[in-house]
Amino acid sequence: MDGVGARGDIKQSTLLRRAGNQTAKELENNLLEGLDENLNSYSGRDISSPLTFTTSCSTPSPTPPSPDMDLIQDHIRLLMEGRPYEELHEFCDFTLGQQNEATAAKGVPPSAPADFQPVVKKSVCYIVAAVLFNENNEVLMMQEAKSSCAGQWYLPAGRMEAGEDVSEAAKREVLEETGLEFELTTLFLVESAAGSWYRFVVTGTVTGGRLKTPADADSESLQAKWIGDLTDFPLRAGDVLPLIERGRQYHTAHCGARPEPWHHPVVPALRPHKMLLLRTVILIRKKTNNRMHVLVSEKTAAHLPVCEINPVRSVHSTLKKYMTEIFGAEIPPHKPHGLLSLEHSGRPANSNDGCCLTLLISLKVPLESVCLIDKYSWLELDRMVGDQLLARLAKNMTVPLVVIR
Repeated sequence: MDGVGARGDIKQSTLLRRAGNQTAKELENNLLEGLDENLNSYSGRDISSPLTFTTSCSTPSPTPPSPDMDLIQDHIRLLMEGRPYEELHEFCDFTLGQQNEATAAKGVPPSAPADFQPVVKKSVCYIVAAVLFNENNEVLMMQEAKSSCAGQWYLPAGRMEAGEDVSEAAKREVLEETGLEFELTTLFLVESAAGSWYRFVVTGTVTGGRLKTPADADSESLQAKWIGDLTDFPLRAGDVLPLIERGRQYHTAHCGARPEPWHHPVVPALRPHKMLLLRTVILIRKKTNNRMHVLVSEKTAAHLPVCEINPVRSVHSTLKKYMTEIFGAEIPPHKPHGLLSLEHSGRPANSNDGCCLTLLISLKVPLESVCLIDKYSWLELDRMVGDQLLARLAKNMTVPLVVIR
């Protein structure tokens, strides 16, 4: 773990004041100014059901659905399993350039350059944090060695390095700071600040190694301990407490005496991306036949809608702009539920440093009352797929996306 800061507060004015006339290089150099030195803290198929394809305002399409529509349902199945899938190219329906054009039409200067490229530890920051428990329900903690916070306790966490994926980075940080080896079993929380700072919180099972003692102290940490009650341990920052609590809930739900419904293990999928992307699975019910439909973009080949994330605005801001692009100024009442998957590869280093978040969203009104703009349509889902997506709307059935700002 390199460069641990005392608290890791991000100066909001620093990230939000960037002008749209900056070049990608300037943004790369300045975007992460004011961040914590370590940047790891922050104050089965139902073939009997034919596919029905409807366009804006629920008008049935005069042509039968293309084979792409079957493929989309296959993609949804893979996303619900947290698995990657191949596409002809990286779709993006609403790029930064298009977002800037929409903003300029309202007389507002763009906030990020259209040619922004995410580069790890320069223009984008990925943090990994591991929340691990033993058979006594104690959490693994490490004691900081850095002078600015020496002696204080924190989760094993740190910045992802160039060329690493999420699992590799988490395993490295845990080994360096605690001496233990572990196997990642699931991603259970994602935090985001602006659109260029992400903390991926994972859990797993310890598989080997030796717990670090004071005799093993080095620049990474002074020691590591399994701790049941954190009351008497000074923490480097309190931001780890909700992460530990969420991890404990997940651990109890799976390993406790009374297992509770929870999302299946979501291992970050190894799929390279050159941009920061938000993919949407927007679900709606058609009142006339009580069938579930999902929104599809027909720009180029049919696919699930995808937009580029603005690196200096919150993910919520990006989503609102994209929903306006799809539905117009009167966005239907909706609820973002959480993530179905996270895709990232990091290879080759510094050329595929983007990622893709797949967000499940439900609309709270019937399909008949919603009109669409441009090349978007509704795809009627097989009953099995529709029921599976409905089940994922329940509490704890997706990975929470916590937008800090």
